[in-house]
Amino acid sequence: MRVLLLTAPMVQLNTPYPATAYLAGFLRLHADELGLEIAQADPALELFLRLYCREGLSRVLSALPRRASPPVASLRENADRYLGTVDAVVRFLQGGDPKLAARIVRRKLLPEGPRFAPLALALGQGGAGDPLAEAYRELPVADRAKHLASLYVDDLADAIRDGIDPRFELSRYAEKLATSAASFDPLAAALEGPPTLVDEITDAIGAELCARHRPDLVGISAPFPGNVYGAFRLARAIKRARPEARLVLGGGYVNTELRDLREPRVFDSFDYVTLDDGERPLLSLLRHLRHVGQRPIDGTPPLLHRTFVREEGRVIFKNDAAARDVPHTETGTPTYAGLPLDRYVSLFEMLNPMHRLWSDGRWNKLTLAHGCYWKKCTFCDVSLPYIGRYEAASADLIVDRVEQLVAETGETGFHFVDEAAPPAMLRALSQRLLERGVAITWWGNIRFEKTFTPALCELMARAGCIAVTGGLEVASNRLLALMQKGVTVEQVARVTRAFTDAGVMVHAYLMYGFPTETEQETVDALERVRQLFDEGCIQSAFWHRFAATVHSPIGLQPRKYGIRVFKPRAAFARNELPFEDPTGTDHDLLGEGLRKALYNYMHGVGLDLDVRSWFSGPRPARKVPTTQVPADLIANALRDL
Repeated sequence: MRVLLLTAPMVQLNTPYPATAYLAGFLRLHADELGLEIAQADPALELFLRLYCREGLSRVLSALPRRASPPVASLRENADRYLGTVDAVVRFLQGGDPKLAARIVRRKLLPEGPRFAPLALALGQGGAGDPLAEAYRELPVADRAKHLASLYVDDLADAIRDGIDPRFELSRYAEKLATSAASFDPLAAALEGPPTLVDEITDAIGAELCARHRPDLVGISAPFPGNVYGAFRLARAIKRARPEARLVLGGGYVNTELRDLREPRVFDSFDYVTLDDGERPLLSLLRHLRHVGQRPIDGTPPLLHRTFVREEGRVIFKNDAAARDVPHTETGTPTYAGLPLDRYVSLFEMLNPMHRLWSDGRWNKLTLAHGCYWKKCTFCDVSLPYIGRYEAASADLIVDRVEQLVAETGETGFHFVDEAAPPAMLRALSQRLLERGVAITWWGNIRFEKTFTPALCELMARAGCIAVTGGLEVASNRLLALMQKGVTVEQVARVTRAFTDAGVMVHAYLMYGFPTETEQETVDALERVRQLFDEGCIQSAFWHRFAATVHSPIGLQPRKYGIRVFKPRAAFARNELPFEDPTGTDHDLLGEGLRKALYNYMHGVGLDLDVRSWFSGPRPARKVPTTQVPADLIANALRDL
């Protein structure tokens, strides 16, 4: 049986999303038993490369409408320069032709559209002392060129979105069609509507994958809302090209949004929809299909596990109660075999060195432990298996997998993609890497708990750790306690400073709009974040708007957290819950100021300003409250380090 595993467009362009690599590595362990031929491909990368080439850009230019947004106007006015440089720019961002950097940084080769404006302003008017200009000037030539080439790529993406397909984004393609979409109607209408150029290319990729691999079963992963339209688009194209192939939909989006699936039209595109970790449902399905395909059929076919199907027009959920999840230690080593690792494209869009890790460079992805060892945060989907089922592996097994991946890919960069890597595991892993002489560069997600002492941070740094990410969330001790985060702002300050002192970069995930959060608390949270930047505790951060989800403690017990939720009937997706907070804070009004402040802090700008200055523009009659946080709060916390 020929199995083809795909990640739907669009996801990060610099490195493969790991879902298919995990599944391919696991299925290799059962290939002889089931007679499997396993292949994987990355349609998202292929879609990008077919748009970002001379031929693709010529098609874009031919399809542009008369109306012209600034990005479209820039593309039109500089059409010949774009056509003459696009292949060279992509090759450079793939790591080829490094000599091109010297030409790019002279600012004469590439056309410069709207995305270049902030940098051009900083370099042209900021003069000496402008942090953005200084950050750019301090970069090596190769990095300056990569930043300029990334802005070029973003300008073209904006033009494609404005002129060709309003749904197009490099990492969030048609996201609005799938985010908490109670009805399938908008997605169905988009799929049935006149195809855009992007649609046509996606359809062609699906047909070509069928011709190349002749799959009997195609598994498509949709990890995020921005992959769902692409997943259905690909599935439709594959069904047309190879009607006999069975199609399976899975991934993170399915696991959170489609647990109550009742929409039969989903099965016009897919034959099966699987929940949670894909290893067991996919193995059960393959055993089922192999049995059914035998002639004559001997005995009862193996049962499907955590799998939706359509029977007689109705959606049915089939779950083998006797089946056990595949233990984390038995999933095998991920494999990137078949993926074109030399064709991935590294982008360097923001000058902040920590922020660039997500889009720049190839990273092998590994999980140290399954689930979350803490699993108490009230905003998190702790009721679902991907969080709630915690299983650790031994440090030696992880290092074995690290060595296998280095041997396969030639890459020594690793991103450990745990929900929160356990401190004990990180200590053991660091010790084993050093003892076995395995030299890698790595980063991952943690909780900022007190177990991360200066000594542990130093150990991790010596073992190759260059960065950590973690949740500070609301930066308010009252609200951190309400969300059962298990940390305080002062503790986070000490932990993050210990990492920074060890030479490890720190990124903080932040949240605003948490139930009962007042405007005063939001302003105070920003002041604490400002002090954390000013004291060198964190180097990067991002504000997320709080969302109440069906599977979180808040979604399950909203009254306990002082809110009222509304549960719309949903035949398709159901995850985010609209809610009413009696506190009445206008969080949407505050969000822009929070994001603006962070952007500047990450470039070293505005750390001496009153935090109220970021909340400009239309406001209610009352003023933004003055922060009530002591100016030396974080400095005092660090005295105990």
